[in-house]
Amino acid sequence: MTDKAGGIRGESVCPGKYARVERERRFLLAEPPIPSAVTATRTITDRYLVGTRLRLRRADWPDGGCELKLTQKVPVAQPGAVQGLITNTYLSPTEYDLLARLPATLLSKTRFSVPPLGVDVFGGHLQGLVLAEAEFTTDEEAQRFVPPADSVAEVTDDIRFTGGRLVETTRQQLLQWLAEYGLQPAKR
Repeated sequence: MTDKAGGIRGESVCPGKYARVERERRFLLAEPPIPSAVTATRTITDRYLVGTRLRLRRADWPDGGCELKLTQKVPVAQPGAVQGLITNTYLSPTEYDLLARLPATLLSKTRFSVPPLGVDVFGGHLQGLVLAEAEFTTDEEAQRFVPPADSVAEVTDDIRFTGGRLVETTRQQLLQWLAEYGLQPAKR
């Protein structure tokens, strides 16, 4: 069963036939990672399909490679690393182009791989926002994880720092949220 926000009710989340449990912790950073720590980079454009829990993602690598996928995220209504259920379907360019015609709100970012973290650096009206996330296969891994030394705060339980919420955030809201954590991005 789901609650009014689309989250899963109850104490535990169990994978279904196609969905897997998504476990991740998110951290707010003051600045992007240093280049020498980065092992891979990609540009990500997310299209959040209006009125759904679906996200259409295009990830482009510097070598010209590209990954296209449709994701459904069903959030869980509880705090902690278990974010809910996630289902990914990988798409052909034709399938992606067809789905990209649907009404959507856009979110763009550059993702830097800094193992074991993915660090997202946002542009546009979200410029100045830097989020790191770590994914886990078990609850125990998530609990044992030591936050990065340069993290300003853990925002795993702060719904404002999820893609579905950020895509609807104004510049003024973002600046207010960052100020709550003592961050003031440079003027644009």
